[in-house]
Amino acid sequence: MAGHSKWANIQHRKGRQDAVRSKLFSKLSKEITVAAKMGEPDVDKNPRLRMAVKEAKSVSVPKDVIDRAIKKSQAGEGDNYDEIRYEGYGPNGVAVIVEAMTDNRNRTASSVRSTFTKCGGNLGETGSVGFMFDRVGEIVYPLDAGDAESIEMAALEAGADDVESSEDGHIFWCADTDLNEVSTALEKELGESVTSKLIWKPNMTTELDLEGMEKLMKLVDTLEDDDDIQRVTTNFEASDEVMEQL
Repeated sequence: MAGHSKWANIQHRKGRQDAVRSKLFSKLSKEITVAAKMGEPDVDKNPRLRMAVKEAKSVSVPKDVIDRAIKKSQAGEGDNYDEIRYEGYGPNGVAVIVEAMTDNRNRTASSVRSTFTKCGGNLGETGSVGFMFDRVGEIVYPLDAGDAESIEMAALEAGADDVESSEDGHIFWCADTDLNEVSTALEKELGESVTSKLIWKPNMTTELDLEGMEKLMKLVDTLEDDDDIQRVTTNFEASDEVMEQL
């Protein structure tokens, strides 16, 4: 179905290599608490909580940390967070979407704007780069989940829009509103997925050489180091020369 996606692989590797474990655990715990507050504390009755818990498990967040985050929401503890999306341009005109969860909008906005400026970017208005991305569901399975034929058949039967297979595993794409339904259907055929979540998938990319990519990574790393920032998505694509060096 889908062709090879360089940007996805690069961002996946970068995320795995550079994430600071304690900070990552904290952000995932925050997402679990917020998801549980917004609905049932039962993963079987709360799709968002189910996705948050699955993502936490995929990076080995301990079960007691997950349980504590859910209980925290029911005890009325913790701050009330606003979910905000920032959009802007990084070095070399790369589109950047920043998703935040904050208890202080002014603090977060100031921090994000300052980071863009210091790292050679420019914070824009909401919608300034959003058209370069599609909001879709992403469901990831390990490589041993099935062969090419069985994977494509499972995708068709579950109602997925596309699937991409590589040495890193299988990635299914679907409409954002269909994520829970498609994920549930796939699990009946292939077992439990590694992750199931909503993402911003670039529909157009900006190519970068090694120097440009290093500048962009500085911006992304600085943003991700902020406790208020949940995730950062870009539309960069590495040049062939950069891919050969990775």
